[in-house]
Amino acid sequence: MQTQLGETALHLSVMHNQYEAVKCIVEKLCIINLINLPDINGITVLHLSAIGKLSDEHKIAESGPSNWQKACFVPTKSDALVVGFRKWLRKYAGDQVDWGNKFKAGLPPTPPEEQLMDRYWSHVVNCSSCRVAEKGLKAVEVSMQVMSIASIGIVAAMKQNVTSSLARSVVISMAVVCFMASKWLSHFIYKNFHFHDYYQGFR
Repeated sequence: MQTQLGETALHLSVMHNQYEAVKCIVEKLCIINLINLPDINGITVLHLSAIGKLSDEHKIAESGPSNWQKACFVPTKSDALVVGFRKWLRKYAGDQVDWGNKFKAGLPPTPPEEQLMDRYWSHVVNCSSCRVAEKGLKAVEVSMQVMSIASIGIVAAMKQNVTSSLARSVVISMAVVCFMASKWLSHFIYKNFHFHDYYQGFR
């Protein structure tokens, strides 16, 4: 069962930090398919979970390193390595890394979403396939905008006694369609190649 956005119960539980619901779903259901099931924007539970983990270190810093299990939720067997690492860190390093004189400040602030979810500089510029695709779509977008402006120019240059109102209406309609298509394509390019907010459920 999914919402209109394609979100499962596991999506919603992770998105809204409903830890008891996540625990119940993980323990009672076979979640292999749910974990890899994307919503309509291609976002899986793992995407949401990875983003949520970015705030865990701040929670640990607030509650104290020795109370990390109260600040973080680690209900599954796959979390055993995390638990093991934290125990090792407590035993051999007193729950924190000794940076010496290299690092004395607190945790850096969480970067803005535009930087955190950036796709362009972190991937597109380094991926030849994505780079070519983005360049091609940008060219189509510009072509549509040019066609839209050219169509308006043609209508303005037409003499009313030479062309019919039907012909002018068709050209104007084509200009509007080209403009709307270019706007949609611009949004598509931005969402898929630059930035997409994974927390669409909070809007």
